[in-house]
Amino acid sequence: MKKIKILFPALLIILFGCRTASDFNQVLEDIQENLDFGNVSMVIQIADSLKKFSSENKEIIHIADSLEQIAERISIDFSVTEKQVIGQIEKMNGTVSPEEKSAWEKDGWLEFRMIDGEKKYFNRAASNLMLIKKFHKQKDKNFRETGNDPEMAFRLKHAEQVLKSTDNQSNPVVPVNMKITYTITVHPDAVPEGEKIRCWLPWPKEGFSRQKGVKLLSASNPEYTIAPDTAIHSTIYMEELSKKGAPTIFQISFDYVSNAQHFNMSRIIILPYDKVSNNYQKYTSEQLPHICFTDNVKQLADSIAGGDDNPVSIVRKIYFWFKENIPWAGALEYSIIPNIPEYVIQNKRGDCGMQTFLFISMLRYKGIPVRWQSGWMMPPDNENLHDWCEVYYEGTGWVPVDVSYDLLKSENSTIKDFYLSGIDSYRLIANDGVAGPLHPEKQYLRSEPNDFQRGEVEWKGGNLYFDKWDYNMKIEYLK
Repeated sequence: MKKIKILFPALLIILFGCRTASDFNQVLEDIQENLDFGNVSMVIQIADSLKKFSSENKEIIHIADSLEQIAERISIDFSVTEKQVIGQIEKMNGTVSPEEKSAWEKDGWLEFRMIDGEKKYFNRAASNLMLIKKFHKQKDKNFRETGNDPEMAFRLKHAEQVLKSTDNQSNPVVPVNMKITYTITVHPDAVPEGEKIRCWLPWPKEGFSRQKGVKLLSASNPEYTIAPDTAIHSTIYMEELSKKGAPTIFQISFDYVSNAQHFNMSRIIILPYDKVSNNYQKYTSEQLPHICFTDNVKQLADSIAGGDDNPVSIVRKIYFWFKENIPWAGALEYSIIPNIPEYVIQNKRGDCGMQTFLFISMLRYKGIPVRWQSGWMMPPDNENLHDWCEVYYEGTGWVPVDVSYDLLKSENSTIKDFYLSGIDSYRLIANDGVAGPLHPEKQYLRSEPNDFQRGEVEWKGGNLYFDKWDYNMKIEYLK
């Protein structure tokens, strides 16, 4: 709700007939209270009222769409009933006693909220519970078993190949040439017939030595716009008119070469940071709301780092704290989390982006420059959205770190810790920051306001959220 408070105060005052600051504050408090208590239907009613007030006023429609989107996203994420979640858990874990369920809820392992007066569970609450339980059972192992895990076995083999190819250098190595066909399909009748649908699809950034040779092969609409490579989010934009009863399809095909890179931590040069440089100032600053120096973030970082002032040592300590304390778990949509680092600290879990936000926040607070990087992980049969980061060491440069990837099962510590200072060849880099503007500018609240991986879609009547369209990535590995 902070975003609504900042963006639309004057319009809300006019809309509700408020004449004083106290009237306005009361309106805001009422809206926020309804969201805090899960009264999503009430917020949606407010949004409908906003729309009816002036259907021709784009700014008011924007307000209404944002309110409605936030409320609907909460209800979508928390859509599982108590009976349903018990059934899901029992399929995976056997009979559940009321005492067990109560304990899991108390510990925060089984996530729920009150939605319109009914107890509703996060739609991934049951599967997350299994992941959290497994993590705590295997906490003393420091790695996931790879014997029956093809994904982990693939990472291990690839890391060994990368380290053999680097010869203690940090050059990009082990190139992988990939052809990508990416499709966004807007559901039939998601918008009225004949309306223009605006769509932004992910596009590989070209300003990184690890990602080269980007070439567009085809586009479903020959009239497209590729964002400048200086943009935070790399996109390709197209428009189409909707047809009654038919899906609207946006599709691109491109190829590129992705490389791995690894830095030997013992060989990283440590020089004093130039603390007056723009680079240092930018990448050691807060970027609210999710790169932040809250009291909890500062206390946690200080407790892990102790009196250490060596950047390499601090990064290592914080990285391993995640391995020992924060299991990967499916995440709520980021747009309904007010502060992601605080969420991770409180709930002691998080997906790749959530872990990365907290990791970045702690390092920046400790005066170590770090920047966001994200897009897709692209190993065969395991492609998915993914977030990681790069840490800057004066004298060495930017070093990739994937804080949410597991340690590899190896007696060789360099292999085991590969992702502390390295990255594999199977990546698609689409972002080098968060919460940047899209090109061309998007009119409505984004489905993902921070990151950009799946795409974004809207029309003149508002944003089209993820439940209104599907995305698909097809990867061909070229020789």
